[in-house]
Amino acid sequence: MIRPFHTSRRAFIRSAAYASFSTVGALLPPGTVAAIKGIDSMKIAQIDTVRFSDQIRIGGGSGGSDGAEFCWIRLHTDTGIIGTGETYPFSSGELGTLKDYTQQLLGKDPRDIDGIWKSIYHKMAMRNAGGADMRMLSAINMAQMDILGQAAGLPLYRLLGGKTRSQVKVYNTTTDYWAINDTKMGRDTVKIVQFLLERGITCMKIYPFHAKGSYITAGEIEAGLVWIRQIRETAGDKMDICVDCWGRFDLPSAQRIAKALEPFNILYLEDVMLMNNPQSYAALASETSVPICMSETLATRYEYREFFEAKACDVVMFDLSWCGGITEAKKIADMADTYFIPVSPHTCGGPLLWFASIHLTTAVPNLLIMESNYWKYTHQFPYFINNVPVPEGGHVSPPEKPGLGAEIRPEIFKNGDAIVETIARL
Repeated sequence: MIRPFHTSRRAFIRSAAYASFSTVGALLPPGTVAAIKGIDSMKIAQIDTVRFSDQIRIGGGSGGSDGAEFCWIRLHTDTGIIGTGETYPFSSGELGTLKDYTQQLLGKDPRDIDGIWKSIYHKMAMRNAGGADMRMLSAINMAQMDILGQAAGLPLYRLLGGKTRSQVKVYNTTTDYWAINDTKMGRDTVKIVQFLLERGITCMKIYPFHAKGSYITAGEIEAGLVWIRQIRETAGDKMDICVDCWGRFDLPSAQRIAKALEPFNILYLEDVMLMNNPQSYAALASETSVPICMSETLATRYEYREFFEAKACDVVMFDLSWCGGITEAKKIADMADTYFIPVSPHTCGGPLLWFASIHLTTAVPNLLIMESNYWKYTHQFPYFINNVPVPEGGHVSPPEKPGLGAEIRPEIFKNGDAIVETIARL
């Protein structure tokens, strides 16, 4: 007679964690091993802020921005695991905000992801949610997920549902301040397009439309179309095009820009107006064949819901270090999927955002394409991280190390580049 096998949930979790050693054991630091063995108990024991020296000069032909516009936080646990999170670009406000939320963190189990999120969100929402508070909540959530992955001995994408694809397709954001070897659109469009195609990148984002105010003239629209035509003349349909307007225009101008872009079959038009009014975006989306994308400036599923219900967008963009964090981005993506709307995450922040976004886009089923920037992953990110994922053939894959899997360079904490402040401890 075969006897049924019975096990407790606690024993099952512990045995599953031990089983993971067979595949990733060599990658686990001592703190992670200790955490898995003592999986029943974990507390946040110390909170650090990490800002970066304004004397950092990375080089590499960026054409403008040359330092670190992001900041980090570190959550230390009583098991020895340290989780790191990131946000940007206003570190003084963001790191100052963290001091107001230490009571929601100290002594708490960092693996209680949704409970801590709800506690912090409610505290800020009752005082006008958003801004530095929301960006810091996003960084906290990233650090928690980093801890969760390390404690489980699993890469982050495994905790988000596992792989729906082995590689993530990326486009290149092309600007004058995060440039490719000091090139500029217009003057060097042909060179830029060829450079990207040689590396298997078949989509690029540009910022072609400029005006003195929120209204754009016919001449200014025509000037913007020059870049579009240059790309099409160089690559034909081999290069997809995303157009970002950075919320600069009013509704009539947005309508005229969309109409002018229709013959070029672009991938999407992003943030052509400010993101304050779903009805205005719904009006635009209803009258153009150009897919409307929005917006990294929105945060939480609650804000995106209004745009879904108004049929105001065709592609969803979010930023994991702004929208409420990794888990909130996953909820936004899942909500979008119920409308058959794909996602295209914004990643032009710091290196941990890059790592986290690759993990998420490996897991979500409704990915369209993910942002990348050649200068960042080639020059900026390696200044801080040893194992930066670099696109190959136009695609990028997540690291297999536990948590975010980022190997932060220890030198930055010794040479004055990274400035650490402990703001709370048990």
